[in-house]
Amino acid sequence: MTGPFISLIIPAYNEERRLPESLAKIRDFVQTQPYRSEVLIIENGSTDRSFDVAEAFCRAHTGFRVLRAAGRGKGLAVKLGMLEARGELRLMLDADLSMPVEEVSRFLALLQGGVPVVIGSREAPGAVRYNEPEHRHIGGRAINTMIRLLALPGLHDTQCGFKGFRAEAAEALFRRQTIMGWAFDVEILYIARLLGYQILELPIPWYYSPQSHVRPLHDALQMLRDVLTVRRNARQGRYA
Repeated sequence: MTGPFISLIIPAYNEERRLPESLAKIRDFVQTQPYRSEVLIIENGSTDRSFDVAEAFCRAHTGFRVLRAAGRGKGLAVKLGMLEARGELRLMLDADLSMPVEEVSRFLALLQGGVPVVIGSREAPGAVRYNEPEHRHIGGRAINTMIRLLALPGLHDTQCGFKGFRAEAAEALFRRQTIMGWAFDVEILYIARLLGYQILELPIPWYYSPQSHVRPLHDALQMLRDVLTVRRNARQGRYA
């Protein structure tokens, strides 16, 4: 039996309440598709029953696996998932499914067409945000402006939690990843540009979740530190 064509990677930190509904939606989606798939749930340091909930779901459904990352950090979870995945196309999805899972088909079409890196964008022309408080939108724009000025000019939205990679790009990028927190997206996309990979922004519909784990001020300061670390790593040749 051949391996999966696509891998869906779900980082999960304290997602006990949201996982059952989200995993059921993902199951319903993949069952309607013509290709073989696998779904990897990566639990990373939760203080609730996220791992137990995911494990119970995986026991009941083929094609679903749960792994436990050795520490905290969304970047750590995504790296583990991307490098454990076996799919020719590999996509990361936020556990809250703030982007409807059906939108995955649009990512797949572009990846199948040869684009190595496709990133969901809440800001590219054609994107729509639903129910987001104005102060959160303004804060997000301020962070993205900093990222564009210091690391990734031209990209509208580097921090959206929905991204897709062809297998060869995923292997090359995530093996070079050093940042395991929120800023891992910046590092991965920075490395992608250094290595000459095309990055395509795909406008998506996005629904704000009031249960977000984001801590605006703390995460903004950590993002600045991490972006400066990415620039220093690049100067020192760590991504070569």
